[in-house]
Amino acid sequence: MIRKLRPNNEKGFTLIELMIVIAIIGILAAIAIPNFLAYRTKGQDAAAQACAKNYYNTAMAYFAEQSGAGDIALNTNGAPAFTIDDNVTIGGTHMTDSNGTITTDLTFSHNRSDTTYTLTTDGKF
Repeated sequence: MIRKLRPNNEKGFTLIELMIVIAIIGILAAIAIPNFLAYRTKGQDAAAQACAKNYYNTAMAYFAEQSGAGDIALNTNGAPAFTIDDNVTIGGTHMTDSNGTITTDLTFSHNRSDTTYTLTTDGKF
């Protein structure tokens, strides 16, 4: 059948063969692109969670060093050795240590994700 489509032994691909290859590539792209977008969103959410955990751990270490100093207010850049990721936004009231009790309602979110994580007093979301 292919020989009938290629008279005189001409080399190359027929239009049908090219259309089949393009259709296969289209099907693969339709499957791969949504999966890629889902993985990217998971990565962005993980970045926000990691930033929240790092902030909490850094603040806990800071408060442990400053014990006995009374109420200590901490802003997002106030904890030593804590730098915020440029793509993560922090909102809410910053962590304070009042008589040994740490309170917070900080929120962390990635700039390209719709999910917002609220950091609790025990360092969880």
